Amino acid sequence: MTEKHNDDLQNTDKYECEDKDDNTEVSQASDFETGSITVSKDGHFIHCLTIIGQIEGHYILPSQNKTTKYEHVIPQLVAIEESKEIEGLLIILNTVGGDVEAGLAIAELLSTMKTPTASLVLGGGHSIGVPLAVSCQRSFIVPSATMTVHPVRMNGLVLGIPQTLSYFEKMQDRIVNFVASNSKITDEKFRELMLKTGELVMDVGTVLDGESAVECGLIDELGGLRNALDFIDSQIDGGNDASLNN
Repeated sequence: MTEKHNDDLQNTDKYECEDKDDNTEVSQASDFETGSITVSKDGHFIHCLTIIGQIEGHYILPSQNKTTKYEHVIPQLVAIEESKEIEGLLIILNTVGGDVEAGLAIAELLSTMKTPTASLVLGGGHSIGVPLAVSCQRSFIVPSATMTVHPVRMNGLVLGIPQTLSYFEKMQDRIVNFVASNSKITDEKFRELMLKTGELVMDVGTVLDGESAVECGLIDELGGLRNALDFIDSQIDGGNDASLNN
């Protein structure tokens, strides 16, 4: 048994790995329940983090909701970035969206990491899941997945005053600018998708399947798990080669 991350992941569960016949190490089964796992192959440690269900922000959602809590994800990202052993990060997304500021906070952290990152959209990457999908160095989506692009919405009591509309516009601008800066889509095209009518029932916006998301430049590549892992491996190997040359 080998124990990892004693110094780098003090606030997260310790990982214990066992040697496998195929030279692959996997953390204990209890780690699967947290939605994250660290695996090692050919000497490279890659962390997998899942963002599923609804992004939970400042308010606790009902217990029957499947949620991803941003106060759990953010410390993990900091620990991964500071870890001396973890060399790559894979984000797997299947989310309906959720709290805009919480989702954008996670996306901003991902976009500023030096650790090689890749995102994979499975099932759905809707609403605030779109910035999360494009925040990594390379984004992938399977053909059967979909992504819903729509304007910012707010639940509960909303005051019908100019200040409220101004807040919505600023929040929407933050999302548009982030997506355009971290993908190949232009801000004009993204706004066009957000405000499209006739496609969503009782709402405006656009639903994109995997191929359409790649065609419009929102997602980098159509692919699955193997493609995402191959990209991370190539980034790790490229970084190691550069270090040797220096």
